[in-house]
Formats: sequence, structure tokens, C-alpha cells
Amino acid sequence: MTRARLDGLYLLLLGSVVFILLGAALENAAPSPLADFRALYYPARCLIQHDDPYMEGEVLRIYRAEGGDRPSDTAMVRQIATQNVYPPTAFSFTVPFAMLPWGPARMLWMTLTVGSFIFASFLIWNLGANYAPILSGALIGFLLANSEILIVTGNAAGIVVSLCAVAVWCFLRERFVPAGILCLAVSLAIKPHDTGLVWLYFLLAGGVYRKRALQTLLAAVAISLPGVLWVWQVAPHWMRELHSNILAFSVHGGINDPGLASTGGHGLDMLISLQTAISVFRDDPRIYNPASYLICAPLLLLWAFVTLRSRPSLARAWLALAAIAALSMLPVYHRQVDAKLLLLTVPACAMLWAEGGLIGWFALLVNTAGFVLTGDIPWAILLGFINNSHLPATGLSGQILMAVQVFPAPLILLVMVIFYLWVYVRRCSAHAPSPAAAEPC
Repeated sequence: MTRARLDGLYLLLLGSVVFILLGAALENAAPSPLADFRALYYPARCLIQHDDPYMEGEVLRIYRAEGGDRPSDTAMVRQIATQNVYPPTAFSFTVPFAMLPWGPARMLWMTLTVGSFIFASFLIWNLGANYAPILSGALIGFLLANSEILIVTGNAAGIVVSLCAVAVWCFLRERFVPAGILCLAVSLAIKPHDTGLVWLYFLLAGGVYRKRALQTLLAAVAISLPGVLWVWQVAPHWMRELHSNILAFSVHGGINDPGLASTGGHGLDMLISLQTAISVFRDDPRIYNPASYLICAPLLLLWAFVTLRSRPSLARAWLALAAIAALSMLPVYHRQVDAKLLLLTVPACAMLWAEGGLIGWFALLVNTAGFVLTGDIPWAILLGFINNSHLPATGLSGQILMAVQVFPAPLILLVMVIFYLWVYVRRCSAHAPSPAAAEPC
């Protein structure tokens, strides 16, 4: 191992240590830890007892009977735990955890979240280290050190993003392919809105990548089918109930409302979809939803068209995945924890940096800004400063404070999409392959 690779690995390990120690400390100090894992655990417990996991009353009964309802829990935490918004495909993965008592299930979930995210980070660093090992180590180390919310909330994004990154490594390295297929299939079953567009890249890229995508789809169906059939037997009206639960979270002032009145959309683990920025100008879903789609649809169509028309190469894969990782966050509901999918942008950034020139510097600037503006610690510091500033919440100062909280994350994600898509289109329009395409796998 060269000195540069060793230094990059040290930076990665430093970020891992901060991630583990600070995340464990914050989880232990949190008044309502692992609230998002409860949203997976208790509906699955409900299903095991042959009760409807999409009926809030039935989940709440089990939640209280098993001691889940703590005195420190707020109404928001209770709603998260008992109004299930995950698709029935997720039960094939969550039921094994629900077969365990809360204590062992909690420890197993945290261990899997931490272990899988660090392992996936190492694999992506291994890919980026072929171009710029120190830069890759610094970026991924920073991302790890700013991912404590994954541990505190127990959100499934930690495992979903990790499985997706492992699959990307397996497919592009052409090693352990069955494991990669299984990983991507599980991630699609749990949170398809997080990793669905990454799967779409492999489908559109053609060749062996399309074969992997189709194999993944078959695996996802096979994994999900038992859970779906079980839910259909226990809760034949689950689709209507799931829709009702999603609406309950998304109503004006609700937890997932992207508007200014949201009770859970701003602050730490904030909403980062494009709707949050557009709602500042017009807080109306009839406006901010279509506007978000109109902005994102041309970008997605251009990306898909170029992917279909271009010949697959390693360099083009990095650029395509970097663009789609950022774009995945924008058109529909996503939170700060889901932005850890930006891990997939590191190889593209390292490749452009290794090539040198203005594009390399801009790639570093865009990635650094993206990681900072979606990172946990920078936002904790900023929100602490805002809370201690004692500025009035109305008038111009209130509007500025809200803009500071709402605009940075979705706008930097949009900048990342546009930048990497521009480079992707530019490279694919050239007849000769990029020199970076000859880099070793």
C-alpha cells in the first residue's frame, strides 16, 4: 500500500471513530432514541400477532403493551412509531428483528447500521482511491463523521444506502455479483425511493449491467412476495390505510409537510427535497409539487437519454451515478439521512480531481459543499446559533433565518446534479473515450 493510500485510509478510519463514538453518545443521551427504528419494529410486531400493521390503533396497542410508549415521548414520536408508512415489501427484512425483544433487536439494528455503513464507505473509498486516495478518504471520513443521526434515529437509510453502495462496488468490480444482487434487492424492498434510480442506471446502461438490474428485480420480487402476501391476508385494505397514513404525515403542518408550517421538516434530520425551497415562495402542494417535477423531469430525461445512447465505461458510470445520487433526493420526499447516498459521488469527484484543471477544482468545491450542507454537525452548530441568537421570528429577520434553514440543502443538491450531469453529457458526446476510462478497476 502506498503512502497516499495509507493516509487516505487513516482519514477514513478517523471519520469512522467519530461516527461510532459520537453517535453512540448522542443515542444514549437522546430523550427518544431510535424513533425511526420503532416505525419498523412495532408494525412488524403487530403483523407477527396477525394484527393490521397499517392501523394506528392496533400498532399503538402493542406499542404500549410492550413498553414502547415512554414518558419522554412526544406526540410526534408516537405518531412515527405507530403510523406505518413503509411498503409491505419491507416486512420481509424487518420481521426477523421483530421476532426479538426490543433490547436485542435494538442492539442488532444499531450494529448492522454502523457496521454496514462503515463497510460500504470503505468499499467506495477503495474505488475512489484508484484516482485520489487522500481526497477520497477526506470526503468519506467527513461524511462518516457527520452521520450520527443514522445512529440516533435508527433510520433505515443507513442500511439501505450501505447495501446500495455494496451493490455498486460488486457490479462495477464484477466481484461477488450474487451478493451485490441481494444487497440491491433488499435496499429496493425497504426504501425504493432512495435507491430506485441507482437501479435504473444499471437497467439503462445495457450489457451486463442490464442483466444485473433484471436479476436484482427478480430477487427483489422473490424477497418481497412473502411479506406482501402476508400483509394482504392480515390487512386486505392495506393500500388505502397506507395512503391514509402517508397523508396524515403530509398534511399542512404535519411532520413530513415541506412547507414552512411543518412540525418536523426543518432542523436536524430536515426535509431536503426541492419542495422545501419552492414552498417558501408558495406554500401550496398544488404549486411546489408540480414545480419540483418540472425542474427534475428534464434532468432525469436527459440523464436517461444519455445513459441509453452512450457506451458503458467505468468513468461514465461514476459520472452517471454521481448525478443520479444527488437527483434522487430532489423530486420526492427525502430527509437529511437519505443524503448519505451522496457517498456514490466520491469516485466521480476523485476521478475529476486526478485529471486536474478547473473541472477538478469545481468537483471538489461542489462535493465539499454538498457534504457540509447535508452533514449533521454543521447543521447542529448552525441551528444552535440560530436558537441562541434571540432574533425575532417574524419580519425580515425571521424570513432570513427560515431561508438559511430551508434553501442550502436542496439547492446544493441541484447544483451537484447539474454539474455532474453536464460533465456526463460532455464526456458521452465525445467520440473518443476519456483517459480516465483506462483507469484500473
